Amino acid sequence: MVLSPSVVRLMRFGAVGVLNTAFGYAVYAALVHVGTVPEIALLAATIMGVVFNFFTTGRVVFRNSNNRLFVRFLAVYAVAYLLNAVVLRGLVTLGIGPLFTQAVLMPVTIVTVFMAMSAFVFREARE
Repeated sequence: MVLSPSVVRLMRFGAVGVLNTAFGYAVYAALVHVGTVPEIALLAATIMGVVFNFFTTGRVVFRNSNNRLFVRFLAVYAVAYLLNAVVLRGLVTLGIGPLFTQAVLMPVTIVTVFMAMSAFVFREARE
């Protein structure tokens, strides 16, 4: 069975993202545990992962090492953060725990970010 290039990219994105996601969630959980507001903990975890993730995502997933794409990459993460933070706050306000809520939101965020990276940031690598 031959996998399409999009499926292969998604699989590489998942593999690269596992380590970054685990690190980001660990930072988030540690900050929430010490009393940081969930949105601020999410922002800190996102910032810490962005630079590392730019290089690994660009080079490993999309086979593109063009550093000029960092602004687009950062824009995708900024929008993803804002959407994530709004939903996180809404669900926490409803009484759902912030750690559980963020764990549930992560897969949705990951797929959304991959789609945005494919369409907006690293599209030149496919053309």
